[in-house]
Amino acid sequence: MGIITAYIDQYGYIVLFIALMLELIALPLPGEILMSYAGFLVYQGHLNWMISILAAGIGSCTGMTIAYIIGYKLGTPFIEKHGHRVHLGPDRLEKTSQWFSKYGNKMLIFSYFIPGVRHITGYFSGITRLSFRTYMLFAYSGAFIWTFIFITIGKLLGPQWDQFHNSVKKYLLIGLSMAVVVLIAVYFYRKYKQLLKEKTIFMLKKVTTLFKSSGVALLFIVFTLMATLSLIILMIDLIQDFLGNEMNDFNEITTLLVSSFFEEQWTLVLKVFLVAKSVPALIVVIILTLLWILWRDKLKLYGVLSLAIVVFGGELYEESLRRFFHRLAPDHLSFIEPLTNSFPSEQSLMAIVIYGFFLYLFVRYSHNGWYRIFAIVGVIVILVLMAIAQINFNAKLPSDIVAGFVFGGVWLGLNIILLEIFYLFNSVKHAAEDG
Repeated sequence: MGIITAYIDQYGYIVLFIALMLELIALPLPGEILMSYAGFLVYQGHLNWMISILAAGIGSCTGMTIAYIIGYKLGTPFIEKHGHRVHLGPDRLEKTSQWFSKYGNKMLIFSYFIPGVRHITGYFSGITRLSFRTYMLFAYSGAFIWTFIFITIGKLLGPQWDQFHNSVKKYLLIGLSMAVVVLIAVYFYRKYKQLLKEKTIFMLKKVTTLFKSSGVALLFIVFTLMATLSLIILMIDLIQDFLGNEMNDFNEITTLLVSSFFEEQWTLVLKVFLVAKSVPALIVVIILTLLWILWRDKLKLYGVLSLAIVVFGGELYEESLRRFFHRLAPDHLSFIEPLTNSFPSEQSLMAIVIYGFFLYLFVRYSHNGWYRIFAIVGVIVILVLMAIAQINFNAKLPSDIVAGFVFGGVWLGLNIILLEIFYLFNSVKHAAEDG
């Protein structure tokens, strides 16, 4: 590895091109590490960021094209006989075939992020006679996405590129999957914008009446229960990671990426959202929730009582959790006592409970569909930027913030379920009396 990086230092783009080409033909070269190191050289000013991406991307495309041609021309018999030389034995070929059957051409994009798979997708695509035009579209797009991400990460991490390389790689596939989902959603939105708009307006007009329907109320309870159970499972995983001291990588990578993306020009904006978690801001939201209950809720007494349970019970719940985990914290964490005592984050837990309960009641009783949309988006933006602000100003560890949201989500979900069950029973009771 040291020899290759030395060659990159000396010959730069040429070595990057050749190394990525050879790796995609299936030679055992550490392409991701090379790209991260090239990004570090970009950080130092020795290489140009755009030219590095072009060199690596074109090299990757060239390697994928050669692999495709070999697979297309020589076919299955050659691969079965000599495939082991390029890590493409019968078992690997069968497994790749199953993945292609399940995920289709999208596999050509995601395969770059899966070691051992990206080296054989080109051969496999040629063997299966995949249209070269389709192959180019997906394989070349994936190549430039792959090279762009790792070179950019190296540029952002700078001198720390090597230290954080493995950790970044671990979380990258998750982030990429989320980005792909967002891009697909944007594509469908643009393509079916008018239809979605009409359907959205129609559905939003029905929300209020749906909440009054016992059948739909029961469905909503089941959905909320499933979401809460998912959060409970995630909560258990977080507890295990906390007790096993396995959150360091996540904390370091998240902090580094946030500080890299949100530079000085974001300081004022993030300070505003930092205020959103303060006690005065939460009190304002509680007051607004109370006023909304008194205005809209027919069962005002029970609504106010639920608000009190959510807020004061949430505070007791949060304090008990932090004390409990502080006592359970492993001995090797004792030297960072103030940090271990913040798991889960008090501000994050109470923020999602208070903002979330307000959002739930607002959506339940609002008659304007667009107001509901704005409220949902607004609360999500506030919570996300609030978390980013805390990370950016080193106010809390990222893992503590995530834990606060998850633990708070569980408390919020349980209270919403109980309140909806009460509303459902009350509705059924009145319906029976009227009948």
